[in-house]
Amino acid sequence: MSKSILVTGGTKGIGKAIVMRFAKEGFDVFTCSRNAEDLKVLEKEVKKAYPDCSFFYQTADLSKKESTKQFAEFVKQISIPDVLVNNTGVFLPGAIHSEPEENFELTMHTNLFSAYYLTRAFTDSFIARKGGHIFSIGSIAGLTAYPNGGSYAISKWGMLGFTKCLRQELLPYNIKVTSVLPGATYTASWAGVDIPEERFMKSTDVAESVWSAYNLSPQSVVEEIVIRPQLGDI
Repeated sequence: MSKSILVTGGTKGIGKAIVMRFAKEGFDVFTCSRNAEDLKVLEKEVKKAYPDCSFFYQTADLSKKESTKQFAEFVKQISIPDVLVNNTGVFLPGAIHSEPEENFELTMHTNLFSAYYLTRAFTDSFIARKGGHIFSIGSIAGLTAYPNGGSYAISKWGMLGFTKCLRQELLPYNIKVTSVLPGATYTASWAGVDIPEERFMKSTDVAESVWSAYNLSPQSVVEEIVIRPQLGDI
């Protein structure tokens, strides 16, 4: 039976790169997005490149608790994934003291609460199986404060704390937990900025790091992956 991976927000950027990297290695894929058309496009791309990959998807808005839980149940009716990647996220720049209050609520629900509820949906099965690997896609913004980070930075600091706690809770059950903390990566979030593309990291480099961390022996775990552009933060 093929191994499988669940990647939230898998249609673009880092999420898509991780989907393609694991599909290349024979993993079946579960993913979701708010945009049904993007999911159909990704399905065609995955099946064209890797015809033997079983690709399962559902339209879901993970900023909403019930939608997150419904997506988890959809996946569980098919299989319990071997790898869970909490990747879905939204970036709304702004200062804490002046950004619209709704930015905080949307960002926290999308970036942090979704990871909390989705992870809880699968941890009992992972514990019973005594195995699995959970990746949380955080950000350099969860390590270093910077102006205009606002609610996004708060959510990523929260994601790091969530993942650190999860690591300690699950280590007795042979479940690996890894924080991935990328710097500026060329994705849709940076569309339209007046910065050369080569100044950014590639999403495929982040995916390669996730794949490498997954492939360690059972005796070892990468707790944190910090990746920055070669020329420094943007």
